[in-house]
This record gives sequence, C-alpha cells and structure tokens, in this order.
Amino acid sequence: MQINAPYLPHLLAVLWFLLCWGGYTQYALWRGRDTPCLASVLHLYREDWMRRLLLRDNRIADANVIGNLERNASFFASSTLIILAGILTVLGASDRAVSLLEDLPLVQPVSREWSEIKLLCLAMVFVYAFFTFSWCMRQYNFAAILVGSAPMVGERDVTEQERKAFATRAAQVVSMAANQFNLGLRAYYFGMAILAWFINPWFFMLVTAGVVLVLYHREFHSDVLDVMLYTQAPLPESLKERSE
Repeated sequence: MQINAPYLPHLLAVLWFLLCWGGYTQYALWRGRDTPCLASVLHLYREDWMRRLLLRDNRIADANVIGNLERNASFFASSTLIILAGILTVLGASDRAVSLLEDLPLVQPVSREWSEIKLLCLAMVFVYAFFTFSWCMRQYNFAAILVGSAPMVGERDVTEQERKAFATRAAQVVSMAANQFNLGLRAYYFGMAILAWFINPWFFMLVTAGVVLVLYHREFHSDVLDVMLYTQAPLPESLKERSE
C-alpha cells in the first residue's frame, strides 16, 4: 500500500491519538503522586477499609464487596469480547460498510485498505481493554485471598506492626486491580474516539482531544472527588506520607 499525500492526515491523526492516550496515562500517574485525584483518594479509603476489616470477625460483607468489584470487571471483559466479534464481522464485510459510510454527510471517502486499517486499530484497542479487564479480575481474586487470610481479632501471635503491614499490602492490591479497571475503561473512551476516524481524520483528532479533557476533568476536578475530599483530616499531608 502506497502512502501518498491524501493519507498523511490519517497518519497524523494516529500519531496524535497515540500521543494523547499514552501522554495522558503518564501525566495522570505523575500528577496523582502529589495532587488529590480519584485514584489517590480512593487508595486512602481502601487503606481505611482494610484497617477496619481487621477490627471485625465477620468479613462476609468485605468478601461481597470484592466479589462485586470482580463482577464489574467480568462484565466489561465479556462485553469487550462481544464488541470484538462485531468488529471482526464488519471487517469481513468491509466493502458494504464502506459503501454505507460514503452515504453519510461529512464522511471523507477512503480506500477499502484504509477502512480495514481503521477497523483493525479499533480491534486492537478493545483487545488491550480485554487484557486489562481480565488482569483486573485476577487481581481482585488475589485481593479476595488476602481478605480470607486476614488476621483475626484477638490473635495473640500477630503483632500490631504485622496488622498494619497487612492493611497496607491488601489496600495496594485492591488499588492495583482498580487501576487496571481504570485503564480498561480508558480504552473504551479512546475506542469511542476512533469511531470519529471513520468520518474524517481531523474530526478524529478533535474528538481524541475532547476525550482527554473529559478524563482529566473526571480524574482531577469532578464533583464526586470534591465530596470524597470533604474531611477534617489534612489530606495533602496524608498523600505526602503515603508517597514517602
């Protein structure tokens, strides 16, 4: 396939897409180290959860919470497989799909080869989403095992230091699973952006930038974050202590 001038906008759009996705992922990790965001604040709540878990003998409710979180990841993993099946079906009938798209307004006509490339890129995004959701499910399984191995109230051979270490370790495992779930959802957001590529590459770039803005607002400036930050405890200092 020869790449000529009409297809340069498509290549620029792909590079912009990868830059936005990868760049925002790294930025969110870097910014979250010293700035309150959904990931960092929820980790503090998970640490509180695990400390309180050690104070009660009955952990059925805690196991149910882990199970519900795992089922959420399982739902998205199953949905991702259905989406991939639909993409592969469209890929097998790409000629008909191209002819249908050409009748829509503002759609820039492209060759069948480029339409198949777009579908393959969309499929790769959802393959990545499936792997992140499946890994998330496994990590929630690990968290369930940790909850089952939690020291019981009144165990004399378990020191306070060991209890604190368990709470920190268990909260970290749950946060790692939640991070994988977040990456999978992020793949869904950027997968939706790829749909704009079927209209034209410039609209694709605009929608990709819009997805980054939506993700940034929800991670760092959402209303639910403001609610969770409403506490008398000095949260920035807590975040600093955790990072140290």
